[in-house]
Amino acid sequence: MTPAPHRVGILVFDGVKMLDVAGPAEVFAEANLSGGNYRINMLSAGGRDVSTSIGMKIPVDDSVGGSTRYDTVLVAGGEPFPSTPVSAPLRGAAAHLAEHTSRISSICTGAFVLGAAGLLDGKRATTHWKHTEELARRHPSTVVQRDAIFVKDHTTYTSAGVTAGIDLALALLEEDHGQALTRGVARSLVVYMQRAGGQSQFSASLQGPAPRTPLLRLVVDIVKADPTARYTVPALAERARVSPRHLTRLFHEELGTTPAKYIELIRFDLAKALLDAGHSVTLAAELSGFGTSEALRRAFITHLKIPPSRYQHRFTTTLPAGQ
Repeated sequence: MTPAPHRVGILVFDGVKMLDVAGPAEVFAEANLSGGNYRINMLSAGGRDVSTSIGMKIPVDDSVGGSTRYDTVLVAGGEPFPSTPVSAPLRGAAAHLAEHTSRISSICTGAFVLGAAGLLDGKRATTHWKHTEELARRHPSTVVQRDAIFVKDHTTYTSAGVTAGIDLALALLEEDHGQALTRGVARSLVVYMQRAGGQSQFSASLQGPAPRTPLLRLVVDIVKADPTARYTVPALAERARVSPRHLTRLFHEELGTTPAKYIELIRFDLAKALLDAGHSVTLAAELSGFGTSEALRRAFITHLKIPPSRYQHRFTTTLPAGQ
């Protein structure tokens, strides 16, 4: 028996990222070849066709309004956000769709549309790693999970950058049809059902913003100048001419972490850069201050859930492992 149609509405706008739309849509379209019955509609705030980030036009099926209900709504992301404010029509469209759907989700910077519509207030969410800090700043009541590929909070879903929309669509598909059908779709599309590690493995830095306080900048610069040295809080406090307690409090208040953990992140970033440049795991561990390849391996497993050798292979070549 063919299942009842599952209506999927994808909210698009000028400047929308093409892969944010096409990736999830292909997941649902592929599912239709294996017994699914997804009906995909492209929606815009005013019902106009839109231009994507690559200049291609997307024909829009309908405007947002009226009492039409959708089983799933996806709000795509795009280059306009977060550098420009979310327009009132787009904000209103997202809010209206949220009232007429069973579940609403965003891809990449589409989270800023949901946030502007008040749909992330008091909820957990994520977005592209470049913009997690800005999402947290704009929406302080939202708990931004910076390393998540996607986040589910009741019937609201948010995902990280671009291809994470495929991960999210597979998760939605699994909710609807179970693991067997979803595994078949993932295999057909040649993607993982669940990729290893969080999105920080793709980010330029795990440190977040640089310290604003001159005293903290001094301490960080000391560590960066010689990451292989052995640092203690009392020794760093003495260099900064403050008490260890005061230095620790500054780290907590401004950076949300301890001096020791921040130092590890500095070393970790350096190790990633060394691996990206083609250095061996052993040399990267030595030059970054971890000392041994095992210590570096433990740090990679902690932060990225993958060992340094696998990280290096993923980001230095397109060849399969062993070639």
